[in-house]
Amino acid sequence: MTKRESEDKENHRGRKRTGVKRKLLYLGVVIVLAGGGFFGYTQFFQKEGSAIKYKTVKVERGNLSTFVTANGTVNPVTTVLVGSQVSGTIQKLNADFNSIVKKGQLIAQIDPAIFQAQVAQAAAKVENAKASLLNAQADVATARSNIEASRANVVKAKVSLEDTRRNLNRSQELFSKNLISASDRDAAQTSQDSSAAQLEATLAQQKATDAQMESAKARVESAKAQIKQAEAELEMAQVNLDHTRITAPVNGIVISRNVDVGQTVAASLQAPTLFTIAQDLTDMQVDTNVSEADIGRVAEKQETTFTVDAYPLMTFQGEVTEIRNAPITIQNVVTYNVVIRVKNRELKLKPGMTANVSLLVSHKESVLKIPNAALRFRPDFAKREAGALQKKPASAPAPSPSKGAPDPEAILERLKTELTLTPEQQASITILLKDAQTQIRAAYRAGGAEEGKAKGKELRLSNRLKIRSLLTQEQQKKYDQMGQRLETAEGPAPVYRVWTPVQGGKPVPVEITAGVSDGSFTEVVSGAVKEGQEVITEALGGNSKPTATQAPPTMRGIR
Repeated sequence: MTKRESEDKENHRGRKRTGVKRKLLYLGVVIVLAGGGFFGYTQFFQKEGSAIKYKTVKVERGNLSTFVTANGTVNPVTTVLVGSQVSGTIQKLNADFNSIVKKGQLIAQIDPAIFQAQVAQAAAKVENAKASLLNAQADVATARSNIEASRANVVKAKVSLEDTRRNLNRSQELFSKNLISASDRDAAQTSQDSSAAQLEATLAQQKATDAQMESAKARVESAKAQIKQAEAELEMAQVNLDHTRITAPVNGIVISRNVDVGQTVAASLQAPTLFTIAQDLTDMQVDTNVSEADIGRVAEKQETTFTVDAYPLMTFQGEVTEIRNAPITIQNVVTYNVVIRVKNRELKLKPGMTANVSLLVSHKESVLKIPNAALRFRPDFAKREAGALQKKPASAPAPSPSKGAPDPEAILERLKTELTLTPEQQASITILLKDAQTQIRAAYRAGGAEEGKAKGKELRLSNRLKIRSLLTQEQQKKYDQMGQRLETAEGPAPVYRVWTPVQGGKPVPVEITAGVSDGSFTEVVSGAVKEGQEVITEALGGNSKPTATQAPPTMRGIR
């Protein structure tokens, strides 16, 4: 085969391969166009919603409760840490874990040998001090005798001086008459001077005995003080000896023992804890940490329920007894301790158990309620027909004059329940609330949502003061405690659009005003829905994709 024939043959094969590729490309384009045409045909000519089915539920009437949920720890109401005030070696233990103890019962003994020796030493010091007192008292008696003797010597010296003075006078008179010699006169003078000196000496001796008396009295007082000091040391030694006996300070049960026989305890700046005693496990409390967002809805005497992991099918009842004001901040999260008292007659609750607490905020009976799924549902065609709504918040449509105003009946019902209002008070408060509702609606009509909200806030503040002035002192205290819970009731009532099915047609929207929610159901305060009426919760089949464009009322504490 020549070179030219080879080239012709190769060119023929290349043209053949190019033709096959072109045919495959044309076939692919035809398939894509056919598929696109079919899709467009079905989308254009298919009747919208013809293949869509809707899942519905009925609006029902029943009870509705809202809760604040939190976690807590089960603890005894009174827990006593039993320590030791003295150091030593544990000689004996008379109590163990779960031991029932009585107040004053000996539960541990520290080796008392050292403390007994200290007591004996202190007692000896007391006896020594008493002996010193006896010696001092004897010295006082001796000094008193010396004083008496010195006084007698003084008297004697004075008499002697007086006698020698008379003799001197006579001698001088006789000497002047030359009846005696000069030596006799000088002897009389010497005798008188000697008596005077003797008097001075006895007077000095008297002062010395007086000083000895004062010194002896001081030694007596010092001995008495030494006795008191020695007795105090004896009492301290006896107290330390008594502290070697560790007794139960209360009636209760030992829930913790931290020492063993032979162990040395050292009581320095802080007493070591030997036992932990719970006073009464039939009366327990749950220390609950409630977030700052929910604490305003918690009040004393509020009913609570809780569960523990040990008994997941059991629900325990309790009551709020204390709301502590000290904040607890952990990683920038602020909580407050709410104390819940609970009876534990069967002793099923143990100290330290974790409690899942639900605090009842409100409870309504026989109210019209709707599933939250119905509030979240919105069909696809509604978005296409009202695309402008997509630019607005998903929580609710634009407010109308009737929206955003407080519900006077809901507020009055709460005040009547919690404050026990008289008929006169109810009438006055109803007038205030309805007047506020009218003014807020007028503000919504005139200036829209912003002006309506501002007017609502202004009226709520003024009505608070007016309502408070109508209450008694006891009611005012409860009213002040209601705090944020009342603010929630006075806030704008959210409005939602729900959809009801129509046979052979598109669903029809119905607006309702929502009340409280328990997370699954929401109260219907007002709206064109009735008990037993069906509302749509989900779209099934067709090209419809259910979307959650409305959020049901969020209840703080619903987790």
